[in-house]
Amino acid sequence: MTDPAASILILDDDPDVACAAQLLLRRRYGKVATLNDPAGLAALLAGGVPDVVLLDLNFTPGRIDGAQGLAVLDQLRAQARPPAVIALTAYADVPLAVEALKRGAGDFITKPWDNERLVAAVDNALARHKPALGASSLMGESDAMRELKAMIARVAPTEANVMVLGENGVGKELVARAIHQASPRAAATFLAVDMGALPESTFESELFGHRRGAFTDAKGDRPGRFQAARGGSLFLDEIGNMPLAGQAKLLTALERREVTPLGADRAEAIDVRIVSATNLDEARLFDPAVFRPDLLFRLNTIVLRVPPLRERAGDIPALLSHYVALYESQYQRPARQIDAGALDQLCSFDWPGNVRALRHACERAVILGGADQYRYADFGLGAAAAPVAAAALAAPAPMRLGAVERDTIAAALEQAKGNISHAAKMLGVSRAALYRKLGKHGI
Repeated sequence: MTDPAASILILDDDPDVACAAQLLLRRRYGKVATLNDPAGLAALLAGGVPDVVLLDLNFTPGRIDGAQGLAVLDQLRAQARPPAVIALTAYADVPLAVEALKRGAGDFITKPWDNERLVAAVDNALARHKPALGASSLMGESDAMRELKAMIARVAPTEANVMVLGENGVGKELVARAIHQASPRAAATFLAVDMGALPESTFESELFGHRRGAFTDAKGDRPGRFQAARGGSLFLDEIGNMPLAGQAKLLTALERREVTPLGADRAEAIDVRIVSATNLDEARLFDPAVFRPDLLFRLNTIVLRVPPLRERAGDIPALLSHYVALYESQYQRPARQIDAGALDQLCSFDWPGNVRALRHACERAVILGGADQYRYADFGLGAAAAPVAAAALAAPAPMRLGAVERDTIAAALEQAKGNISHAAKMLGVSRAALYRKLGKHGI
């Protein structure tokens, strides 16, 4: 979920921890602030209460009782419209986090966190704080989209497993979230997992969890994705990219409705609804050399097909308007209209990357467009973008070099999933140097 109007506060005494969380979340939400000392909280709240607060429970080195964090939690809960609170805690502080839940926190995250789990927790906190729109958040009024929304409305209240099919970029995760938000599990976690990105060596640990000492780097108990999504929905994205060995392990878990964490001697019951997605065409999906038929039949009780953007061209103007406005807000740029001729060209473009490509094109136009109205070239679609590229080359060198550096840093952070140490290593600079550059470029 991307919400440019959402405000997030990260309250943690470790600047590195706060910065890492900020870098991860600021791409999805409108305002992500950090605070390292709870003494400054009252002044911050006077300027407006955030929607979600990520709250560390200990602020003084050596203290582990959590008294400071719980006092801050009480302060937050006393607001006229209190924010949703997610407790941040080390593995050893889990009992303290449970106490925070009893006193009003909505969730807790263990440090070091899993990026997908943290984003899912914030998304769900926002869904509770700002009631979700469900299937109505799927933009488009074409016949194909109306039919899809009607199917979601019929399927969501059930416990049936759903498989979402569609090309890259059509919005399969958005469909999965709409199913979750319109289901009886809406108040619980929606957790998305990129199945194709899970290494075979850590597949079981990532999905089913592990116990301390189960392998060399297992320094504490860690819940898997199935346990983390307990009571909610587990979205298995790009499931068609799973190796057959992983498919067999997943099938066993679904058949038995239980998982056994690595290093554990007992299985744990699972309570999740499975929504899966793939961009494989159905002929390949039914090829047993690619995908196990027994697993497929477990997953595709209901099949939803998301139409590509070229088959619903009538929805393109509304999507363009939405994403241009979103990025104008995110980058604090003035509102501008799309030139009428450019709009015609954009509507006739076949959009091979679907809504994802349209979104990226809108972001590019907002950043680079310099005229009173957006021109077709601003969107960077094919040869028509050449004048923009030429203009960029003609820009003064310091501006051009600064933009290249900023883009390179942003790409490294994205590849490192917000991990400052990994990004610094990729860029060949120290952590301190990277922090200075982050401040310089306002990243």
